[in-house]
Amino acid sequence: MTNESSRSEIDAHLAQRGSRRRLGIIAAVTAGVVVAGAAAAAVAVQAGSQAAADDLIPLRIGDTSQSDFQDTIVEVGRENGLDIEFVNFDDPYLPNTALVAGELDANVFQHVAWLSQFNRENGAEITPLFSTVVTAWGLFSEDHATVDEIVDGARIAVPDDPSNFSRSLFILEAAGLIEVADDAGVFPGEEDIIANDRGLELVRIAHESVQTAYADPSIAAVVIAVDDFDPALAITSEDALQLEDSSATSSSPYVLIAATTPDHLDDPAWPLLEQTYRDARVEAALEEEKRGEASIVELPVDDLRAALAELSAQ
Repeated sequence: MTNESSRSEIDAHLAQRGSRRRLGIIAAVTAGVVVAGAAAAAVAVQAGSQAAADDLIPLRIGDTSQSDFQDTIVEVGRENGLDIEFVNFDDPYLPNTALVAGELDANVFQHVAWLSQFNRENGAEITPLFSTVVTAWGLFSEDHATVDEIVDGARIAVPDDPSNFSRSLFILEAAGLIEVADDAGVFPGEEDIIANDRGLELVRIAHESVQTAYADPSIAAVVIAVDDFDPALAITSEDALQLEDSSATSSSPYVLIAATTPDHLDDPAWPLLEQTYRDARVEAALEEEKRGEASIVELPVDDLRAALAELSAQ
């Protein structure tokens, strides 16, 4: 295959105006850590198979929330020769700092855009291993059925961290509510809004609190990931006034990744971990947990690394 024919879909997409800029990631506030998957890890490989258990490759993987999805990964991972322990952090910077410090073998919480910012700001060289999950973001309103119903001067709740704020600007732009400067780059700020004809007020809120603003009568709409809503609200992607297409090539920069440090790139555990993520049981567990609003995706690792290099140079 020639270099030209194997060019990254992400690279090609990032060369276009919209795809170059629409990026985001999970954010939280308080620092902390929880070790997950203990119950799943306690399942015996086979009766009397202690020798086989001793042959499993131990992996400590950083993430941001404990889940049944992780438990399924632990179980399937054991079948693939891995002894996986998830270490879950409340602070979204800690899975990377812990990885750099050698406290983790890998992490699975971020996409390339978030990673590029972390590497640039911290002089780190964390590198993608493979793609994992993508979920759609959108503009949602409890009171309005269409974008046209949003009145002049309305208040829109958006995440306050740079990556998610920038992603929110692109969603609002796609909805026709604002216009962002063409030369704003990957992470535009409020100063890059060149048109806001309705005089909308962007209310910046910590990411984990944006979904609570959905029911605030002073807030006309919120920009958030579909699966960030409380499941009790029964909100789906069909309720969005404006929705990203998470299956489209243009969404590839937002795919979450497994990542590690350069000195561990050749670890024999990584093909086994990727095989685990591609297992149908893992996909089914994600489908159930995310109510169909997220999916396992596969992108070439060379594409992910090329995108990281380009974004890191911005």
